[in-house]
Amino acid sequence: MTENTENMLLVEKKGLIVFLTIHYPKKRNALSPKILIDLHKNLEAFSKDDTIRCVVIKGSGSNVFSSGYDISAIPVDPLPDTKQKTPDVLVQALDTIKNYPYPTIAMLNGHAFGAGLNLCACCDIRIAAEDIKLGMTAARLGVGYHPKGVQQFIEAFGIARTKELFFTANIYEGNDLIQKGLVDYLIPKQELETFTLSYAEQITRNAPLSLKAIKKTIAMFENKAVLNQEDITLADQLMQSCFQSDDLKEGQAAFLEKRAPIFKGK
Repeated sequence: MTENTENMLLVEKKGLIVFLTIHYPKKRNALSPKILIDLHKNLEAFSKDDTIRCVVIKGSGSNVFSSGYDISAIPVDPLPDTKQKTPDVLVQALDTIKNYPYPTIAMLNGHAFGAGLNLCACCDIRIAAEDIKLGMTAARLGVGYHPKGVQQFIEAFGIARTKELFFTANIYEGNDLIQKGLVDYLIPKQELETFTLSYAEQITRNAPLSLKAIKKTIAMFENKAVLNQEDITLADQLMQSCFQSDDLKEGQAAFLEKRAPIFKGK
């Protein structure tokens, strides 16, 4: 896929806070490889700067946070003797967000689906406008989701909620977002940025060493549930069967043609 060379990740510093804006309006802020690489590089640099004590990630415009991983970048026809896998840049960027040493906030100014919701799950806090919609739609496309991403959902939302999100591929909105624990706050859209900035400023007034120590300690508990190598290999094999299926081709075609897919389990 050929991408526009314009800046697709906007960076704005406000005091001890950095706002990162996913800016890919023609693809509804889809997570392109370029955006993911820029997210990783910027966060890696910020992690070494103790004058940045909170990162806020949002989407450009007022309707979409991120529509997910750029669907046109998912390979459908596997190359001979080449194993299909989740793009390294996606795994890398999500890991970098998850492991950022200071608190991170997803400011959901618009809808988030698929890998876009996964990105939000990797943030510590989710603050959303009242009119947004969220959903994990991998099963609608015939995609077997990568194990690290599933783990990130479990850590953010718990096992029961993760099952519901993935099994149903439902789209959630309104009070369901709060009731199901998908977001921490629902705010009127016109007040969203002011509220988020105030919330982030409250975080940055706390002791920086305490913030880093607490976040690292919480991560230690989460890491107790990490899969062993045998589990990872099995999960990869299961994901391969989805990548190599006719259902994935049908799911991608249906998405691009804006119709309901007809899956055959092959």
